[in-house]
Amino acid sequence: MRKAADQEEHLTQTAYKTVCVSSKCKWARTIEEEGKQQEVTPLPLSDPDLMGHVFKFITEHKDRNAVSLVCKAWNAVEASGRQRIYVGNCYAVSAERVSKRFTRFKSLTLKGKPRFADFDLVPRNWGAFVLPWIRTLSSSHPFLEELRLKRMTLSDECLKLIAMSFPQFKSLVLTSCDGFSTDGLAYIAAQCRHLVHLELTENNLNNKTGAWLRAFPSGFTSLVSLSFEDIDHEDMDFDALEGLISRCRNLKTLKLNRNVSLAQLQRVLVRCPQLLELGTGSFSPGLSREEQSSLCDSFQKCTQLRTLSGFWVVTPGHLPAIYTVCSNLVSLNLSYAPICDGELADLVAHCPNIQKLWLMDTVEDKGLEAVALSCKNLRDFRVYPISTRLGQGVTEDGLMHIARGCVKLQAILYFCNQMTNSAVEVMAKNCLNLVSFRLCIMEPAKPDHMTNAPMDEGFGAIVQQCKSLRRLSLSGWLTDKAFEYIGTHAKKLERLSVAFAGESDVGLQYVLRGCTNLKKLEIRDSPFGDMALLSGLHRYESMRSLWMSNCSVTITGCQWLAQHKPRLNVEVIQKNDKDNNANALVESVYVYRSVAGHREDRPPFVMAL
Repeated sequence: MRKAADQEEHLTQTAYKTVCVSSKCKWARTIEEEGKQQEVTPLPLSDPDLMGHVFKFITEHKDRNAVSLVCKAWNAVEASGRQRIYVGNCYAVSAERVSKRFTRFKSLTLKGKPRFADFDLVPRNWGAFVLPWIRTLSSSHPFLEELRLKRMTLSDECLKLIAMSFPQFKSLVLTSCDGFSTDGLAYIAAQCRHLVHLELTENNLNNKTGAWLRAFPSGFTSLVSLSFEDIDHEDMDFDALEGLISRCRNLKTLKLNRNVSLAQLQRVLVRCPQLLELGTGSFSPGLSREEQSSLCDSFQKCTQLRTLSGFWVVTPGHLPAIYTVCSNLVSLNLSYAPICDGELADLVAHCPNIQKLWLMDTVEDKGLEAVALSCKNLRDFRVYPISTRLGQGVTEDGLMHIARGCVKLQAILYFCNQMTNSAVEVMAKNCLNLVSFRLCIMEPAKPDHMTNAPMDEGFGAIVQQCKSLRRLSLSGWLTDKAFEYIGTHAKKLERLSVAFAGESDVGLQYVLRGCTNLKKLEIRDSPFGDMALLSGLHRYESMRSLWMSNCSVTITGCQWLAQHKPRLNVEVIQKNDKDNNANALVESVYVYRSVAGHREDRPPFVMAL
C-alpha cells in the first residue's frame, strides 16, 4: 500500500509540474527552474481524471483562468471542478452563462458598481442588482455555500430568497452594498442553520429594527465570524448578542457597532477570549478604576488576538486597556478614532509587530514620527482625513518619517493638505517594495508647496524606483510629463486613479500606450477629451473597465468608440437633463468588456451606445 501511495504522489507531483509549465501561470518560472534540476517525464495530459486531480491544487482564480485557456479539454475539466467563482463586474457575464459553464461551484464573489460609487459619482438606482443572479442560482446551484458581494444592490426579499434556496449556505459577506435592512438579515439568521460567516462592512442599510440578533435559533452554534460595524442601532439587543456569542465557542472574528459600550465590551471578552479579530465598538464612556481594571484583565486573557478595529469614540485615558495584547497585534485600525499624537505614540510603543495600521490625520506629523520609530514591520499604512479639521492634519514631513522608518512598506493611502516632490522621492528611494501608492492631496491641482512646481518628479520617482507597483492614485498639479513617466516605467501597473490632474490628451495617451497590464482606469475632474478616450481603442478589450466623469468627453467620441468596438459596453450617464447633441459633454462614461451584451436594467439616465 505504501508503494502504491508513493506512486500516486509521484504521479500527482509530476503532472502538477507539467501543468504549471504548460499553462504559463504565475509560478511557471519557479517550476521550470525546478525542472532543470530534476528531470520531469511528460504525462498524457488528456486524461480528465488526472487533470481534475491536479487542478485541485490550483486555487487562485487568475491561475485557473490561465489553465482553462490551454486547450478545450483542459477548459472543460477546469470548469467542472471549479469551486470558487470570481466575477469582477456583474455585467461582464450573465448568471445563466456562469451557471452553465461552472456546474459545481460553491462560492461566488460578485462585484457591481464602479469604485467611484464610493464617492457618490454613481447615481442611486444605477443598477448592480443581485436578484437575477440569485434566481438563476437557486435552481441551478442549490448547493451554493458562500456569497461575497461588493457594491451590489439587494433587497430584503433577495436575502429571504438566499435563505430559502440554499440549504447548506454558510457564508454571507456584504461590502458597500445597499437596498436591504435588518429584516433581511433576520431571514438569514433564522433560516441558515449552518451559517459560519456573516460580515457586513460599509453598507448603506435601511435600518428597521435592532432585534435581528434574536432571530438566530436557540441551538445555533456554528458561527465563526460576525461583523456588524455599520448597523447603527441604539436599541441593539445586547442580551441576544451575549447569548449568541456564548453559544458559538468557535467564534474567531467579532466586530461590534458604535453602540457597544466599554462595559458591554468587557462582558463580550469574558465570553469569547479565543478571538483572533475584534472590532471594539465605542471605546467609551468613562469607566471607574475598578471597571477599567476588569477590562484590562479581560483583554489580557485574549492571548490569540491579532487584529483590533472599531474605536468609534475614544474616551481619553482608556487606550492603555489594550496594551496587554498589543505585542501580539499585526493589524490595528484606528481610522474612526480622532486620537492625538501623544496617545498614538504611547500606543504604538507597545506594538512592535504591527503590519497593518490605519489612522486619522488628527495624529499629525508627530504621531507619524512615533509610528516610524516603533513599527518597523509595517506593510499596509493609511491616513484618513477628518472633515472638521481645516488646515491641519498630516503633511510631507509625516510621509518622510514613514518612508525612512518603515522601509518594508508595500501599500500606502495618504490624505494630506500639502506635499512636496522631495518627500515623495524619499518614499520612492526607501520603500522599494511598494505595490500600491495612493496620494490624495485634498486641494485640487495643488503644486509642490515649497517650490510651486508640478508634482511630476515625485510620481515619476515612484514609478521608476518601485518596480512592483500595481496600483497608483494621482493628485495635485500634474503635467503630461508625469503621465509620460507612468507610461514609460509602470509596466506592471494594473489600476490607475486620476483626480483633478492632467494637462492635455497627450498625457493619457502615454498611459494607454505604455501600461500594457492596465486593468482598471478611473478618471474624474480632469481635462482629457475625445482624443484621449479614443487613443485606448487597442487597450479596452483587454482591460476590465474605464470610468471617466467630469472630463471633456463628448457624445460623439463615445459613439465612435461604441461603433468601432462592438464587444464593449459603452454607457453614458447623464444625471441632469442636458442637450444630447453630438458635441455635448457627457457627465460620465463607463466602458467595460462584456460577453452578455447590453444590460436590460438600465435606468433612464444611463444611455447604452
